Amino acid sequence: MPDAQRPQELPDRLLTDPEMLHACRVRDFAEVFRLLKTKAGIYPSMIARRCELTPSRVGEVIAGRRQLLHMDVIERISDGLRIPGHMLGLARRQWETPQALAVRERQAAEAPMPEEQPPASLPGPDVDSILAMASHTSLSAANLEAYRSSIEDYWRRDNQHGGEALRPAIVGQLRHVVGLLKESRPPSIQNGLYGIAAELARLTGWTYFDARQYNQARTYFTEALQLAKEIDDRQFMANVLACMSLQGTYQDKPADSLALVTAAQDQARSALDTTPRVMSMLYMREAFAHATLGSQASTHAAITEAHRQFEQIQPGDPDPSWVAYFDQPKLIVDTGIAHGRLGEAATAEPLIADALRRENSTNQRGRAFHAFWLARTQLDQGKLDQACHTATQALKPASAVASERVSGHLREFYDQLAPHRQEPVALAFEARLREILPPVSGMPPP
Repeated sequence: MPDAQRPQELPDRLLTDPEMLHACRVRDFAEVFRLLKTKAGIYPSMIARRCELTPSRVGEVIAGRRQLLHMDVIERISDGLRIPGHMLGLARRQWETPQALAVRERQAAEAPMPEEQPPASLPGPDVDSILAMASHTSLSAANLEAYRSSIEDYWRRDNQHGGEALRPAIVGQLRHVVGLLKESRPPSIQNGLYGIAAELARLTGWTYFDARQYNQARTYFTEALQLAKEIDDRQFMANVLACMSLQGTYQDKPADSLALVTAAQDQARSALDTTPRVMSMLYMREAFAHATLGSQASTHAAITEAHRQFEQIQPGDPDPSWVAYFDQPKLIVDTGIAHGRLGEAATAEPLIADALRRENSTNQRGRAFHAFWLARTQLDQGKLDQACHTATQALKPASAVASERVSGHLREFYDQLAPHRQEPVALAFEARLREILPPVSGMPPP
C-alpha cells in the first residue's frame, strides 16, 4: 500500500491509555470510538470510512444501541484504525510486521522449493492431460444425472462435516466439467453441463464462505453466475446472488447485501418457472439484510412476504433441487434469526427453539448455528442459566463439523458472556468448551 493511502497510526499516548486498553480488551467499541474522537481527533465519519461501516452503524454503536460482535468487523476495525491485534484479542496483524522482516519473508517464500514427486503408482498430471485430450467423452442424460447425484451427496456431507475436506474433490470435478464444455454436444447435454458446472462453482464458493475466506468465495460465486447466465437460468442466478447477499450480512455490509438480494428477486421474477418456495427463501434473505441495517419495518414486511409466499407452495411445484432445504423448520428458524438480528430476542427465542426441536439430526452445522443463535437470544433476555445450557448442548454438533462460521458464532456468544464470566454456570460452560473443542482463535488459552 502506498504511504499516501496507509491509514494514519494512532498516537502512542492513546494506545497506552488505561481507558483505551480496557475498552479494547472488553471490546467496548462505543468507548473505543469515543476515545478516538476525543483523544485522536478521529470522528465517526472517518471511523466509518476506515472500517467499511456505514455512518449510521457507527452512530448506533456510539449511542449504545448496537454491539459489534462479528470477527470480520473487529478485524476491519483493527486494520482500519491501526489498533494492534493483541489489544482486541486478535492475532498479530500483517501491518504490524516490520517492513524489513516482511521483505525477507516474501523473498524466502519466493525461493524455489524442491518439486514433490507424486507416488510412483500414479501418472503425473501431464499424462492425465494428454489422456484427457486424446479421448472424446460421450455423455448421455444418465451421465448428467450421475453428476447431479454427486452434487447432492456433496451438499449432504457438507451439512454433516463441513466443506473443507470436500473442496479438492469439488474443485476437481468443476474443472473436469468445465473442460467437457469445450467439446461440441447436443444442446440438451451442453445446457445440462452448464447447469452442473454452475452448481459446482456455487458449492465451491459456499465451502470458502463457510471457511470465512470471502474473496475466494466471491470469485467462485461470480463464476457460478457467469455459467448460469450462459444458459439463461435466472432462478439459479437468483440463488447465487442470494448466497452473495448472505455473505454480505456476515461481512457486515448490509447495503451490499440488500442490493444483491434485490437483484436476485428481479432475476427470479423474470423467470417463467420460479416457484413460491424460491421466492420465500429470497424474501427471507431480504429480511436478513434489512435486519442488519436495523430497519424494523422493512424487516417485518420482508418476513411477512416470505411467509405469504411459503403458504402458496403446492406439492407438485417444480422446485429446483437446490431450494429443497428451505422447508418449514428452516422458514421458522430464519424468521427467528431475523428477529434476533433486530434485537427482538423475546420474539426470536420460541421460534428458534421450535425449529431446533424439528431440525434433522444429521445437519450438524445447522444445529450448531441455530443453537448458538438460541443461546444468544436467551442471554439477551438475561436468562444466563438457559443460555449456557443451550450453548453447551451446541458444542457437540459444533465439534462434529469443520466450519469457521460455527467457530465465529461460538466466539460471538463467548464475547457476550464477558460480563458473566465468573458465574458458576458460565465457568462450567467454558470448562466444557475447552474439553470438547480444540483451541478457538480469538479466545484466550486456558
